[in-house]
Amino acid sequence: MRKLVLKISVSVDGFVGTDSGSVDWIFPSLSDDATAWLAQTLREAGTHIMGRPTYLGMAAHWPTSTEVFAAPMNNIPKVVFSRTLKDADWADSRIADGDLATEIARLKQQPGKDILAHGGAGFARSLSRLRLVDEYRLLVHPVVLGSGLPMFADPMDLKLISTTAFSGGAIAHVYRPA
Repeated sequence: MRKLVLKISVSVDGFVGTDSGSVDWIFPSLSDDATAWLAQTLREAGTHIMGRPTYLGMAAHWPTSTEVFAAPMNNIPKVVFSRTLKDADWADSRIADGDLATEIARLKQQPGKDILAHGGAGFARSLSRLRLVDEYRLLVHPVVLGSGLPMFADPMDLKLISTTAFSGGAIAHVYRPA
């Protein structure tokens, strides 16, 4: 069975975006070694999943990008979870509009490499609240936002699997539910 891995950037105080949803605060600490870690995480995926807002932003950016993340984002199949989106025009994308837990269970049963979930905050919280995430890959950036979009909404015990510090000050923490 495939694992569902949630990869997301987070501030030291647990936010994945500012109150307005901005994520510009991640870039100052996104060093070459952190970028390489993120790129490797993307390449290890067999399927990328995301909610509608993240899909729309990525679909507008990655098809014409030459950045290091472009190839794995464009070439690996994508599933967007939405009940309102009618078309998924980004190459190798499809829409899942059924029950989130049922759709994830179906994806986990398919052969292949792990499923990589991309935030937004709402999608990440939904996956966590339903206990669908098998592994959390949190890239913690050395910034305190004070307020914003929280990563978690419910208490959860996690087991630390690994920690990697990067030259720009960000730290990758890999956790599994305890």
